[in-house]
Formats: sequence, structure tokens, C-alpha cells
Amino acid sequence: MADDAADRLRLIRSANIGPVTYGQLIARFGTAAAAIEAIPMLAARAGGRAPVVADAAIIAREQAAVARLGARYLFLGDDDYPPLLAELETAPPVLIVRGDPALALRRVVAIVGARNASAAACRFARDLAFALAGEGLVVVSGLARGIDTAAHQGSVDGGTIGVIASGIDVAFPPENAELQERVAREGLLVTEHPPGTEPLSRHFPQRNRIIAGIAVGTVVVEAAPRSGSLITARLAGEAGRDVMAVPGSPLDPRAQGCNLLIREGATLVQSAADVIEAIGPIDARMLRSPASGYGAPLPTDASDAERRRVIGLLGPVAVTVDELIRQSGMAPAVVQMVLLELELGGRLERHSGGRVSLA
Repeated sequence: MADDAADRLRLIRSANIGPVTYGQLIARFGTAAAAIEAIPMLAARAGGRAPVVADAAIIAREQAAVARLGARYLFLGDDDYPPLLAELETAPPVLIVRGDPALALRRVVAIVGARNASAAACRFARDLAFALAGEGLVVVSGLARGIDTAAHQGSVDGGTIGVIASGIDVAFPPENAELQERVAREGLLVTEHPPGTEPLSRHFPQRNRIIAGIAVGTVVVEAAPRSGSLITARLAGEAGRDVMAVPGSPLDPRAQGCNLLIREGATLVQSAADVIEAIGPIDARMLRSPASGYGAPLPTDASDAERRRVIGLLGPVAVTVDELIRQSGMAPAVVQMVLLELELGGRLERHSGGRVSLA
């Protein structure tokens, strides 16, 4: 079992292998070891160069660091992997956590918002988080400045989850180091990045999908248009989760994002009672065994003609996989295999909303 965990880590830490490709490889070949062995063949079929698979020695050092830090791995499919997060097509194949994973098995509500939030908004977020925790809900946020910090401060005594865009041992922003440690000690701290990873700009949208995926609903408290908080809200909506927003003054640019969400159909929230009413009773999905995360059709080998057909339909403009299947007239499993080969060969880029394009 230890060898299988190491092989799975080697697979997910390899270039050109994201969550979707990882899931399809495991579904197609059964084990990470078999998938690693098949990668050169699959990449060659697409006319690309096989990605370099993560070195076993590097993975061993990562595993030792995780253990030394008092953290542990949660693999997609484990009993204590967050069940709602597992429903996402892009669910992280592995999480690194410190704290109590059982918190993510309860009803979780996300509270997110502006980093440069007003004092009034921070007070509201802290009070809202405190009230929700008092009702038995768990609050998840991203440990950023402003609203995120207030949400954790309000809920840490009752149940909070912090999702970070860095390694489990890296605090960002630095002034939240003490709060992050408290979340890890009394709540649950979550990341998908190896220890030592510094927070990069591309990591934050990835973090946001975890926040939205863990929660039954997301509350936005102050957010400018095109902010990271609105990305989280969009991801929550795409996942079929409740999107809620706190209204603000039209004179405050920090309220424009929330007011826009409400205009587009988000639930207006003024109290914890509004949140509880919006999310309703406990979702039946919470009572099911965790999803495998591998809901796509099992990839099936494609012929050269089928491969050329799919590649001919692709271009630099992103298109949905469903559209490729319709226009190609081929079985979904065959199209998925061609896309898998292209991605392993470095010739395909995956976008949000199940869209793909040639790299």
C-alpha cells in the first residue's frame, strides 16, 4: 500500500498530468504503477514527448517532510476525503492536511471576500461565521487577509477549515502564521501542494476550487468585479452549490461584485438564518460514500483515423469536450482517450468548464 501511495504521488506530481488526466489514467490502467509504465506509449501516439515522471527519491523526501510536519495525505477515494469535493471532475487526486478531516464530512459553508475589506464587512463576516459555527456548521475560507481572516477568527472555536495556496508549512500572508497554526491545531488545514511550495498566482484559482468544492454553499462578503472571490462563487455555481452574497452600498467599489452576484440570481444574505435557509436541510449526498471522482467514460483506444478526426476538430480556441463528441460522431470513451494522449504529449491544454484547446 505504501508503494501504491508513492506511485500515485509520482503520477500527480508529473508534468502534463492534472486531475482529469490522473483520474482517466487510473480508470484506464487500474494502478498508478501501470499508468506510469504506459505514459511513453500514450504520448507517442499523439506525436508528443512523454512527460518526465516525478523521481521516486523526490517523492520519498516529500513523504518524509509531510510526516515530520505532523500532516497526512488524503487520496481521492479514501473514506475521509471530503465527499462533496470528490464530486468535482477536477477534484485534487491528493490533499495534504493537518487537523481533523472529519470537519469536512459535516455541512460546510464557504465565506470569502475582499482582502482590502472594510472594517464593517470584516465585523459582519466574523459575526456570521461565529453564528454559523454556533448552529453546527463548519466554515471554510482561504486564510487570506480581510474577509477570510475574519471568517476563520469567528469560527475557529466551533469548526473551521483553511485552504491554502502553498505548502502546509508555508504561511501566507506572513501575519496570519499564528492563525494558520491555530486552524491546523483546532480545525483543519488543507493544501494540494507539497511542503515548501511558495504561493504563486496560479495556485490561488486552484485553491478557490477546493474551497467551493468542499462547501454546500458559498457566501461572498465584499468583492470587487473580477476578483478571486467571484471566481470562487462561479466555481460554486458550476458545481451546483448555493451562491449567496451580502449586499453593499453602490458607492463602494468593494460591494460591486456582491451586488452583481445578487442581480444575477445569488441569494441575498443578511444573517446566519438566511444562509441556513438557503442551504436547506442536510444534503443526502453527505450520507453517501465518497465519490470516486472518476465519472468520465473509461478511455478506449482510438484508431489513427479517429485520432486524426479529433485533432482536426481542435484548435487554439477552447471548445467543450461535449462539442467534440457531437461533431466527431465518435464514442465519448474514444474522444477521451485521444485527449488523454494529447495532454500527456504536451499538445493539449484544459480550461475551466470542461473545455480544451491545442497547446
